[in-house]
Amino acid sequence: MPKEVIEMERKKVTITDLRNKKREGKKITMLTAYDYPLARIMDEAGVDSILVGDSLGMVVLGYESTVPVTMDEMIHHAKAARRGTRYAFLIGDMPFMSYQINRDEAIRNAGRFMKEAGCDAVKLEGGYEVAETSQAIIDAGIPVLGHLGLTPQTISKLGGFKVQGKDAQAAKRIIDQALALEKVGCFAIVLECVPDELAKLVTERLSIPTIGIGAGPHCDGQVLVTHDMVGLFDRFVPKFVKQYTKLSLSISGAVSQFKEDVERGKFPAKEHCFAIKEEDLKKLKKGEA
Repeated sequence: MPKEVIEMERKKVTITDLRNKKREGKKITMLTAYDYPLARIMDEAGVDSILVGDSLGMVVLGYESTVPVTMDEMIHHAKAARRGTRYAFLIGDMPFMSYQINRDEAIRNAGRFMKEAGCDAVKLEGGYEVAETSQAIIDAGIPVLGHLGLTPQTISKLGGFKVQGKDAQAAKRIIDQALALEKVGCFAIVLECVPDELAKLVTERLSIPTIGIGAGPHCDGQVLVTHDMVGLFDRFVPKFVKQYTKLSLSISGAVSQFKEDVERGKFPAKEHCFAIKEEDLKKLKKGEA
C-alpha cells in the first residue's frame, strides 16, 4: 500500500486508543526520543507513543544520572520531538524536583510540557508520595502517566539500580500504589524492573494500561530507551534490553572511513563538487570578471 494511503488512514493516537488496546488485548508500543529526526522515524514506523524521557540526561547529555536534568532541557528536547511527531502520543517526562516542591509548581511545570512543547501528557515517578500531586495536575486538564518500581530519580533512596518488589511486602506495596495512581486518574502506569509475575498481577488488577520496562511480557505494552535498543549508549546495557542493532559500530566505521578519505584526498570527489562555467572561470583567471 502506498505511503500516502497509509498516512491518510492513520489518525493521531489518543488515551482512548491506548485503553482500547488493553481491552482488546493488543500490545502498546512506546520508545524514547529526544529530537526531531528520531521522533520522526518512530512516528513513521507506527509506534503508539513516544516518551521524551529524562533518560536524555544520560544518553544524550552525558550526565551520570537523570537527577541533573532541568525543566528547560526537557522542554528544549520535547519541542524538537514534537516537530517530528504527527501521530504518536507524545509524553514529557517531568524531571527531578519539577513536581516535588509543591502542587502549584508541579502544575506550572506540567503545563509547560503542554503549552510550550505540545506534549499530550506528562510522566511522574512515584506512588503514594505523588498521588495527590498527580491528581492536581490531572484536575488541571493534563493527563498523567504514572511510574512505579525502579524510579531512577530516587535511585539513591533505592540503593542503586535494583529490581523492586521482590518480596511479598514490597510487591503488595507496588500493587497498592498502582491502584492509588489509577484512582487519582492516571491514564497508564510504567512498571520498571519488577518481577514479571508481579507485573502480571498489577496488570490484571488495573483497568488502565501498564507499560513495562524490565517487567516481563505480561504488561499491556513495552517501552525501551531507544539509545539502548539501537546500541548508541555503551556505558552499560541493562539486562532487560534487547539490542536490535549496534549503531555505534556503524557510525564509528563511517567516521573512520571519512577521516581516511579526507586525509588521502579521496573526499570530496568530483561528484561532490559544484561547477562553474568554463568561460566564467577563464575570466576569473584573467582578472576580467
